[in-house]
Amino acid sequence: MIRLSELQRCFGGVLPAIISTCSRDGIPNVTYLSQVFLVGEQHVALSRQFFNKTSKNLLENPYANVELIDPLTLQIYDIDLRFERSETSGGLFETMSTRIQAIASQTGMSGIFKLLSADVFEVLAVREIEGVLAPPEPGDGADDELAPTSLRTELRALSVVAERLRRARDLDELLALLLDALHGELGFGHTMLLLPDENGKRLYTVASRGYGDVGIGAEVGVGEGLIGTVAESGKTLRIANLGGQLRYARTAGRFADPDSEQEKRTEIPLPGLPDAQSQLAIPLMANGRLAGVLAVESRNSLGFDQWHETFLEVIGHQVAAAIETMMLRAETEEALSLARVSPPPLTEPALEKRVLKLCFYCNDDCVFVGDEYLIRNVPGRILWKILRSYVDSGRTDFSNRELRLDPSLGLPPIKDNLESRLILLRKRLEQKCPELKLLPKSRGQFRFETNCALELVEKNTA
Repeated sequence: MIRLSELQRCFGGVLPAIISTCSRDGIPNVTYLSQVFLVGEQHVALSRQFFNKTSKNLLENPYANVELIDPLTLQIYDIDLRFERSETSGGLFETMSTRIQAIASQTGMSGIFKLLSADVFEVLAVREIEGVLAPPEPGDGADDELAPTSLRTELRALSVVAERLRRARDLDELLALLLDALHGELGFGHTMLLLPDENGKRLYTVASRGYGDVGIGAEVGVGEGLIGTVAESGKTLRIANLGGQLRYARTAGRFADPDSEQEKRTEIPLPGLPDAQSQLAIPLMANGRLAGVLAVESRNSLGFDQWHETFLEVIGHQVAAAIETMMLRAETEEALSLARVSPPPLTEPALEKRVLKLCFYCNDDCVFVGDEYLIRNVPGRILWKILRSYVDSGRTDFSNRELRLDPSLGLPPIKDNLESRLILLRKRLEQKCPELKLLPKSRGQFRFETNCALELVEKNTA
């Protein structure tokens, strides 16, 4: 007898399933399903969104048939079902709804493409349809590089990643070691880590791998897209056949509301593969609070399996705790020391220097270098404070402690995320304005350096 747990690949949504129902009068109806959700060995759940005819048939005749396809072998499995109940709340409904919300948000269909109910079915029989296709022969040209990581590497990878996290001395090093280890041990070539801002309404990208220099500082609202949905729900999301599901959502949304497309504009685009086929996002939770979101993606529809999800959840718990611990330790050590202010530099013979013009827009706290956007919000206010102090008094040395105590920066009294904001600021300067440098001196202290003459301008409108 075939067990449902043996058909894990079939439930990933890589290939659509087919559901067949029949009315009381014997009139059949056949349609596609984006995904069948595995509930247990004896039950599955289907998402009810737009299947009006299917739903009507099930109320008249509770029996249905679903065909599932293994995306690797293309083996077809025939499953007989009996409708039991519809759930509109609870854990199962929330899990399925969160997944649909993420897809809907990425296509601008929030509020339209949504889960109406989770329809639970008892599994009566599972049959393997024989003779449809011959199994693939070994070495027939399949791309081994796109195959999921072997299960044999799991424990070793877990040990290596955990050991590297223990070596981290500060938050910046922690994030770098994490993404490097995920790439080296698991082959995750495209990863990003986002942290929440001060009010918890947006997340900003503070570290990434596989996207070059783009994306650092990119923001996403809580509840927007896959990452924002994970942040809002606190639940892991793994999506396969992403391209097909996005196309399905857009098509369904056009039937519901042809004018529902939304265009989102941000100063820094969120990094991502234009042809990604699978995504996995993990909420980093510490003491019931969101510490960040770790997201990975792949061009392979089978890039991530169930064990990848479990593996990253285990690592995620360690990372979240480490982030909280490092931020708390930094604040404690800063509180024990006084900010050291260096005297103005000695007067040197006048040398002609390049003039670097920077503009601060007071209405939205944006900093521009010439005509190019650099950074905004809290990191923008921090940078402007440093630049003003340097230009007005020649000051070069600063401390995290004084930044925390400066009311003009608008940092919250608790959980201000200052460490991560300074990491973001340093990386943006390295990428977009290398003439300005923030160099660490000791724990909680840094030095500002530049080889340019600075011209600072403040404006009230962008």
